[in-house]
Amino acid sequence: MITIDVYSDVICPWCYIGKRRLEKGIALTGRTATVHWHPFELNPSMPPEGIERRAYRVRKFGSWERSLELDAQVAQAGRGEGIAFHFDRMPRTPNTFDAHRIIWLAGERGVQDAVVEALFKAYFTDGRDLSDRATLAAVAVEGGLDVGEVNELLGGERGAAEVREREQKGQRLGISGVPFAVINDAIALSGAQAPETFRAAFEQATAAGEC
Repeated sequence: MITIDVYSDVICPWCYIGKRRLEKGIALTGRTATVHWHPFELNPSMPPEGIERRAYRVRKFGSWERSLELDAQVAQAGRGEGIAFHFDRMPRTPNTFDAHRIIWLAGERGVQDAVVEALFKAYFTDGRDLSDRATLAAVAVEGGLDVGEVNELLGGERGAAEVREREQKGQRLGISGVPFAVINDAIALSGAQAPETFRAAFEQATAAGEC
């Protein structure tokens, strides 16, 4: 049995690419794997309503032209994994704390992977604004969560303490960038690694557990 703890953010394109490569790596092993998704906010100080994406990217990378170059590189890598990135559809860069609360709830309800997938697709392919709680709730329901429970969570503070606790654990592990995967609490991989790299790490972690 392989257990994989993945630290990621729903606005990190390499986390979406990494998810696909991780899935391929698991398939290569022929083994059963359990994946747990943990929060890592790329922009923890982001305003709740998010920021207009162009302004955010210019401030981060120095120019819109540089941002477009980086988007093109990501889009090319995404096509290799069957992901259609549509950065032109994305009006805002959102605050992701509520999305991480949704992911926490999905873990409690056994639909975490489906909800993570729905959030990635909603943001990167469909260009939906995850800063908007109604949109976030709709995506969560599409991933398999109950609409009433989602609205209750978003209307209060449920899951906030759990998300912060998991973020602090990531900080204690020294994680400074995502995606970041920990396999069987033994092997750590940083970045959107190739499927073969994941397979080798799974085999190493499994062998270590059998010693």
